[in-house]
Amino acid sequence: MPEQNRIVSPGPHQHAVKADNGQILTVPRDWDWLPAGDAGLTRRVKSTGPSWTVKQKKGRRVISLGVWASRARIAEVRAAVEAERATPAYARRRAADARRRNVKQQQYVEDFRGAVLAFLDFAPAHAALAEKLATAVAEHATPVGSGTVARTQRIPIEQRAESAVIAWMRHQTTGYDNMKIARVKGRRREVRRLLAERSRSLLQGYRRGEPVAAATCPLQRALREM
Repeated sequence: MPEQNRIVSPGPHQHAVKADNGQILTVPRDWDWLPAGDAGLTRRVKSTGPSWTVKQKKGRRVISLGVWASRARIAEVRAAVEAERATPAYARRRAADARRRNVKQQQYVEDFRGAVLAFLDFAPAHAALAEKLATAVAEHATPVGSGTVARTQRIPIEQRAESAVIAWMRHQTTGYDNMKIARVKGRRREVRRLLAERSRSLLQGYRRGEPVAAATCPLQRALREM
């Protein structure tokens, strides 16, 4: 069994895991735990011999907790990886990769902000407010690792922009964060739907170019307080 590569889930105690068929497996005595966090090291360990990857479902996401593998192999691979990372060539490659990621991120922020502006579609009289709102939403939603809808690739950028605006408004222009919502199935989803309708109605007024009382508008108040 240790000779097999497996995807498993946490077991009943520290040195046990659960196979996909429910079977409890004991971790071999000569294996060690490599926690998630260093993707390069983990990939190298998994590619050089048998391992058990421990994954756990959290909400709708499945996350990797780490890998069980031969203690000697982990030590050998770690030493090789650390030696490689100590070289000038590796440092140069890392710097070049960071520059490319930074350029890509800046381009995405710009594209996402443009998509937000297109969704807002405010009348010319409210163009300055649209620019400010688009900047606020983009700054909140686009950081790498933020876990927001803006970072998903599963839906078009236009839908990401729309969802990000509605989410930003839910937290910034309504009392959602302080609401006491009954623990009834579907209740929170219903509250979010009602608040989204309220936000969309507010946006429609700006799209039509209607005059808005800045002192009482929750959107303008939220932007002033930022």
